[in-house]
Order: sequence, then C-alpha cells, then structure tokens
Amino acid sequence: MGKPTGFMEIARQDRSYTLVADRIQHYHEFAIPLEESEVRKQGARCMDCGIPYCHQGCPVNNIIPDWNDLVSQDKWQEAINVLHSTNNFPEFTGRICPAPCEAACTLNLTEQPVTIKTIEYSTIEHAWKEGWVTPQIPLHRTGKTVAVVGSGPAGMACAQQLARAGHEVTVYEKQDRIGGLLRYGIPDFKLDKSTIDRRIAQMQAEGVRFRPNCCVGSDELPVQNLLDQYDALVLTGGSEDPRDLPVPGRELAGVHFAMDFLRQQNKRVAGDEIPEAESLLANDKNIIVIGGGDTGSDCIGTSKRQGAAAITQLEIMPKPPESEDKGLTWPDWPLKMRTSTSQEEGCERDWSVATQSFCGENGQIKEINLVRVEWTKAADGRMQMQEIPGSEFTLKADLVLLAMGFVNPVKAGMLEALNVDLDGRNNVKASTDGVGCYATSVDKVFTAGDMRRGQSLVVWAIREGRQAARAVDEYLMGHSELPL
Repeated sequence: MGKPTGFMEIARQDRSYTLVADRIQHYHEFAIPLEESEVRKQGARCMDCGIPYCHQGCPVNNIIPDWNDLVSQDKWQEAINVLHSTNNFPEFTGRICPAPCEAACTLNLTEQPVTIKTIEYSTIEHAWKEGWVTPQIPLHRTGKTVAVVGSGPAGMACAQQLARAGHEVTVYEKQDRIGGLLRYGIPDFKLDKSTIDRRIAQMQAEGVRFRPNCCVGSDELPVQNLLDQYDALVLTGGSEDPRDLPVPGRELAGVHFAMDFLRQQNKRVAGDEIPEAESLLANDKNIIVIGGGDTGSDCIGTSKRQGAAAITQLEIMPKPPESEDKGLTWPDWPLKMRTSTSQEEGCERDWSVATQSFCGENGQIKEINLVRVEWTKAADGRMQMQEIPGSEFTLKADLVLLAMGFVNPVKAGMLEALNVDLDGRNNVKASTDGVGCYATSVDKVFTAGDMRRGQSLVVWAIREGRQAARAVDEYLMGHSELPL
C-alpha cells in the first residue's frame, strides 16, 4: 500500500456540505469536494488488510484497494482505468450510492472506514477534468442489433458495454429525456443532470442511439416491432409500480405518490413548465412524507426548497438503534440510525406509526389519522405489528407524499404483450447464473436491474446491466470478451 501505517496516522476526512441556510435556496449540488492532496492522504489510509471485505460490500465488484493505492501515489489516470474496469459510471455511485463498501471496510470496526465513496467521486471528477474520459470506439462492428428498453443505470450500462463489443444498440425511453430514475427520481441537489448528459454524449460517440418519448408496449410502439427488428431485446425498465396505501380517504386531492412529486420538480429545474392544474408544490403547506427511505428523504429536501410550512416524515418500522453491534453485523450493511442531508435541513421524524385514514374538506386532504404500533416476534420468527390501543393521534396535512417503495415492474403494456414469466414477487424472471443467465422465458429477450431483481441500489443496476450485456454478447456471438 502507499503507506502501510497510514490508517494509524491519518484521520478519516470526508466531503463536507455548504450551510443549510444557503443550500436550501437552490437545487444545485452542495457537497464540498476534498482537496486532491487530502484525497491522496485518504487513499493512504487503506489497510493492507489481507482480505479486502470492501469487495464483499461492493455489488459492482470495484477493485477498491488498488485504486485507493494508486490515488495515494498520485497516479490518477491509472486509478480511473482500474475504476472504469468494473464500473461504467463512478460519478453516479460516487454521489448517490449508500456505500456498503465502507460498511464492510475493515477499518469500520473502529468507526473510521476509508472514505471510499469520496475517493471514487474524486477520481472520476479528476478524470473528466483532465479529459481522460473519452469514447471507446469498437475496432469492428458485428452487424448485430440490440434494443434496450429503459435508460436508467442498468440500461445505460448494458447499452454501453454492448456498443463497445461492436453491436448496434438503440435505447428506448418512455420519458422525454434519457436517464430513467437518475433523471427523474433523484433530485438535482444530489445528482446534477449534467453528469448524465456528458455520459450520454460519450455513449453517442460510441454508437449508441437514444430514442426518448418512445413507450414500448403502447399502441404507437408495439413490442413485437422490436422483436421483429432486433436480434436481441433487453428489458431494463425498472420497478415502477409504487406501493399504495389503501385506507379511507386515499382518493382525496393532495395525496400523491412521491415519484410524481419528485419528477415534477426535476422537470422544473430542467426548464419545463408544469400546468397549474397538475402542479404539486409544497410551498406554505403542511407536508406529510410516509416512508423513511431515500425517496422519502428526497421529498423532504425538495419540500424544504419549495418553502414548506412544516414537514413530518413517518415510518411504520421501529426507530433503529443509534449504532450497531459490529461483532454481530460487520461486514454486512447494518441497521442503525442514519440522518440524511435532507433530514438535517429540517423535519420532524416519527417511527412505529401507521396510517388509519385521511380526512378532508371539499375533496381536499386536511388531516391524517395515525396510530402508534408495536412490533413483536411471532413463533415462526417473523415480526408482526399490532396497533397500540389509545395511541391514536392526528396531524395537519395539506400534501401527503407516499414514499413506501415499489412493489414490482409495471406489467400493463410491454410485459403483458411479451407474456414473460414472472417470479414470486412479480418481477421478470431470469437467472443470474450459468448458461442463459439474464435470459427471460421469451427467446432473445433478456432483463436486468430492478425489473429483474426488484427495487434496489444504483450500484446493483450497473452490475446487472454489465452482466446482462455479457450474456447478450454470448447469445449473439457464441462467446464474449466483455468483463463481468
């Protein structure tokens, strides 16, 4: 390693953030990058730990100790080459991945893991600045054609790998811009959309064609057209069917799915005009966010910037412990109390709360009726929930955002027309092992990302997109030299 004793001599230092009062005035990214000299020091903290458990924590198989070492030695170009060997888009993961690699870092046993995510972010941004991220044009073309449906991280990774293998790749996207969940699910203050645009430009130079405003499975574009036109079809449309909350009053105006709210704001930032009759805004309203995950957090940050009067985030699960027992959890991702940058900006948080009903006037939401619950372990080991008698309470609510996750891909349209087999959770069924991995039950149709595995992380989407690309390449050519 660059400095074998670095982990004992150098304290962990991570990116900082601009002041809350300043950053809630805009939708720009607000992380303050480390100086490159400090990033090199942080790279030197990487231990010669023998077994790099960070590999276990990283779904995309990043070779983390190697590029940490290269950064520590000021070998940035070599570092980005190693990083790109496993990850097509480290600028995405360096911004929005929760960093399970850091949880698995051996130094995390002392609460001071290597700042892997920050080193990753710094490496790719340094590479863009130096002009090292260039199109990788294939030396030959195969004459084979592939359609990728869905332009999120799985679709983009799959398309880029297949184009580099020499295939003619076209990406279809139902929204008006390319990027999928990255474009319309992640707020701009967490992921500036220019980071997507520069990758799109690189991929176009590599030969990838993008077709936005194309809803595959609609009357205008039947999926059979793609089956007839292309040699292979890859489904990477994500898991977009949101979990609903079917309680009395659900039909009231002002109760909306979180993604509808987030998508609108991203469109505003992009310069689009939202018709007033359809506009969802938090300004001067009492906001209730139901769901304690990342999407709920994004709703908080967006509501804060829109000028909400008050924001409350509710979670049905119990409040997690302040810290984990490392002896029981490491190197796995631990359940513990976490506070996001959006939550730091100002909101009330409450746990073990279930919604009983919504109440309104003249068809508009005014209140939400809640009850506290307790969780106990049943005889079979499963957790079960019970309402606590007499614990009912009510909160004012002008806008309720349902951020309770997604249950499965949308089946109407493309999936129904293809009649692909689904697994027990209603995801598109495909194995990730052996011959025919990532292949669906329909000939020449493959799937990857959230559409196959269910709601997950961007890093898993990139991994599955890359692996599906290799499977498609093997299907088309009989063999593949693409990396996993």
